[in-house]
Amino acid sequence: MWNQVYNPFNNTVLSTLAAAVPVVTLLVLIASGKVKAHIAAIIALIAANLIAIFAFTMPANMSIRASVLGIVAGFFPIGWIVLNVIYLYRVTVATGRFELLQRAIGGVTEDRRLQLLLIAFSFGAFFEGASGFGTPVAVTGAVLIGLGFSPLAASGLSLIANTAPVAYGALGTPIQGLASVTGIDPYILGAMVGRQLPVFSLIVPFWVIWAFAGWKGMKDIWPAILVTGVSFAVPQFVISNYINPWIVDIGASLISMGALILFLKVWQPRQLWLSAALRGSDESLATMTPAKPFDRTPLSQAQLWSALLPWIIVCIVMLIWGSGEFKSWANKLFVWNYQVPELHHMINKMPPVSPKATPESAVFGFTYLSFTGTGMLIAAIISGLLMGFSPLKMVAEYGRTLKVCAVSLITISAMLGIGTLTRLSGLDATLGLAFAATGVLYPFFGTLLGWLGVALTGSDTASNILFGNLQKITSQQLGLPSVLMAAANSSGGVMGKMIDAQSIVVASTATNWYGHEGSILRFVFKHSITLACLVGVLVMLQAYVHPFTSMVLK
Repeated sequence: MWNQVYNPFNNTVLSTLAAAVPVVTLLVLIASGKVKAHIAAIIALIAANLIAIFAFTMPANMSIRASVLGIVAGFFPIGWIVLNVIYLYRVTVATGRFELLQRAIGGVTEDRRLQLLLIAFSFGAFFEGASGFGTPVAVTGAVLIGLGFSPLAASGLSLIANTAPVAYGALGTPIQGLASVTGIDPYILGAMVGRQLPVFSLIVPFWVIWAFAGWKGMKDIWPAILVTGVSFAVPQFVISNYINPWIVDIGASLISMGALILFLKVWQPRQLWLSAALRGSDESLATMTPAKPFDRTPLSQAQLWSALLPWIIVCIVMLIWGSGEFKSWANKLFVWNYQVPELHHMINKMPPVSPKATPESAVFGFTYLSFTGTGMLIAAIISGLLMGFSPLKMVAEYGRTLKVCAVSLITISAMLGIGTLTRLSGLDATLGLAFAATGVLYPFFGTLLGWLGVALTGSDTASNILFGNLQKITSQQLGLPSVLMAAANSSGGVMGKMIDAQSIVVASTATNWYGHEGSILRFVFKHSITLACLVGVLVMLQAYVHPFTSMVLK
């Protein structure tokens, strides 16, 4: 057995700086724009191993095994989702259905700002609720680039929009993960998150349009933005507080999409915004191929249903694949849980991160049939066959998709290798303890801890599992409501989703903007940290100024 060490230098500052080396290395290399993302990820993974072994005393064989476990888990399930989403997109392009979808959306509105509200925010929220784990950014990024948006606009704005729904993603998986490590009822946790995130469900649609079109461009369509935000935020609050945390995103996104489409039948902006590039400078414009003239011929009813068919199939399949009943049934048919030798239950998480020495799990769960990516592949196959693709053509297209996504899959796997190693070596816990030492400011910095957790792991679920119990222990020591800070971990974490390296690679892959991950990171970083700080301010107000939100749910 090896016990995690959180202060190897007996100096909090030095130990924290050492623990930050891998993630800082990764982000700096990517942001520099001079190092390809997959090379940056490999370098950062090597740095993480050196720090874990030589600074934090982790046995070398454990460090290497943890890295390999993360690399494999990077492909299954995260890379598996990305590969099959891109495959579906390429099939719809090859069959001409995607062009019909473009015309269908253009029929709702030609205004690029309104298209962003409909696709990046509302449509993306549906996929977040149904499957999560990179699916929404992959889908919305691909749709926006197909509609003619610039690569930076399509990728960056999809990342910013995919924030407010994240805490309830994949049918409430982050909430369930948080409940599992804190022992707090998931209904209570879901309700508390539902008293934080609706504020940002109102803010984010405005924020996305401001980032795209500037203040005037946002102001000119404020009624539509308000309708989008309110019709999502109100159901998000009601469903999370009075129904359950599992169907929040599904219900809120459908209501939001319906409300916006109905509103646009009676209201349109005075002046259409037809530019598909970011306001000001947009470095991705030089990489764009000239767009074909947009066909404004109204679709027939048959063409409309033909355009929507693949996405209807995806929605149905994702709802099935996201349900607990299906996962239980599928995992009875096919499941392989591989306990990594000399790693599984051979590492103890120690106080104060855990109440007592607790063995860490190191299991690769190969639940192939219930993987979200498998559902996406099945949806793509069904869609392709119904659209007239022959089996031979589908196999050939899959091969081309695999070739296109190869570098991105390597990058994602290396990044998850870093996340798994930092978790098992205790590097992330060292960073978490630094945040926990902020005393009266803890509600603010505890929220940023959730942000950091998602930036490190790429998952709100993983961040909740990683830091949820630490939030509970620290809040009890400081006399704060445990449910408030546990929920703040998840709410703050959603703003880290747009800068986690996996999401950025998913975005660059979906928009065919390979090798420009640094540009995407530089664009979204300021939005991510600003929004995370605003969540922290809200939690501070909940803790000390207006205790209604925490008083009811203590």
